[in-house]
Amino acid sequence: MASVKVFGSPTSSEVARVLTCLFEKEVDFQLIRTDNFKGIQRKPDYLKLQPFGQALTFEDGTKTLVESREICRHIAEKYANQGNKDLLGSGTLERASIEQWLQTEMESFDPPTSALVFHLAFAHQQEMDEDVVEESKAKLASLLDVYEQRLEETRYLAGDKFTLADLSHLPNTQTLIAVTRCDYLFRSRKRVSRWWDEISRRSSWRKVVEMRQQPPPVL
Repeated sequence: MASVKVFGSPTSSEVARVLTCLFEKEVDFQLIRTDNFKGIQRKPDYLKLQPFGQALTFEDGTKTLVESREICRHIAEKYANQGNKDLLGSGTLERASIEQWLQTEMESFDPPTSALVFHLAFAHQQEMDEDVVEESKAKLASLLDVYEQRLEETRYLAGDKFTLADLSHLPNTQTLIAVTRCDYLFRSRKRVSRWWDEISRRSSWRKVVEMRQQPPPVL
């Protein structure tokens, strides 16, 4: 039995981020699927770990974590000598660049993309706020201009190697690329489009995409 356990649904961006990292690092794990939409009505065993029914809980032996980026850092550090050894960089400068772009993803990329995912992929028509959609598109467009400029200089965001900085962008971008109203934001920028094609072809992410397409459990 694997000592690493992930509680959640691959359709959750938080869970998908962690699963991709585990595949990159070739870490054996057990996924205990839960329904994203059941919240605090989830089964009692899960609620002992996560009493408010959040989307993600991660167990590694006696350690329990709930924030996906923190979990990815933990995985990359604890299992540094296996799988992809570049996820957190090999020196102080590389690590600093990765952390800078992880912060950019969390603070500047995640808010508008999460809003767009909710309003365009999950919200009912009457729940959609067009003002929020347009404002989020504008914010994302401005940020992707910065990415386009960065990707003129480097193959990936933090340098010439695929790292957690790139990995963290995968879940929300996958959903937005599939939403006709948003794919142009990425495709109209030559280098961003190339970057997305490259990172989304990784076998780790393709495995997670397949898992996301499987039917949810009855829990």
